[in-house]
Amino acid sequence: MSDVLLLDRADGVATVTLDRPEARNALSAELITALRETMRSLEDDAGVHAIVLTGSDPAFCAGLDLKQLGSSGENLRLGRDEDEKPSPYPWPVTSKPVIGAVNGVAVTGGLELALNCDILIASERARFADTHARVGVLPGWGLSVLLPQLVGHGMARRMSLTGDFLGAGEALRAGLVTEVVPHEELLPTAHRVARTIAANDHDAVRTLLDSYRRIELTQTAPGYDIEARTSRDWLARGFEPASVERRRAAIVARGRSQTDS
Repeated sequence: MSDVLLLDRADGVATVTLDRPEARNALSAELITALRETMRSLEDDAGVHAIVLTGSDPAFCAGLDLKQLGSSGENLRLGRDEDEKPSPYPWPVTSKPVIGAVNGVAVTGGLELALNCDILIASERARFADTHARVGVLPGWGLSVLLPQLVGHGMARRMSLTGDFLGAGEALRAGLVTEVVPHEELLPTAHRVARTIAANDHDAVRTLLDSYRRIELTQTAPGYDIEARTSRDWLARGFEPASVERRRAAIVARGRSQTDS
């Protein structure tokens, strides 16, 4: 499919794998573009009825690529052109359910990818963290709307303001994921759920999913607007890639110490 993303189709299920393992699948501009194009193509594929999103081990997604963010900032600016209203979603909304198979760390932008999935299943190795405040950027893909919906206002604020990691078991208890399984069973479990969905009436699944989403939007649409405006105002105050680069090593070291503990 591309040098940074893998795509497989079987039994009505497409598996999309973020494939930058050496960078813990961090979101470069190339990977963001490939993910968006792939999701758009799967929406148009009549043979696909459910999508599994995962990452190449050892990570699900470590968020925005801090090296690129700290140099050109291209991955942050992608989709934020002045003449185009930025989308609050990481990929074009698909009418087909997306099942996130979280195989390792899901951090900041990676956590936002996970939150935009319809169902989340976690490996026992999964770890979740929101380090926007540590990096010095603000969420733009719905984190401040979606995270409190799943884990509650207190836990969401604690995660965002501290940047601390939440383990797989804690994520299950908090309601962030629906199931935690042994690492080697993660993809088989996600595929089993996806195939069950794909075996149902396709029209009914898509219509019901759309109904769920539209009902949620009646409650969350103002939140998306506030998040987008807050993020734009923050960037307008003066984004400095050099300041991100200065924080990068400390964030990586801190994340490793917590995930290894």
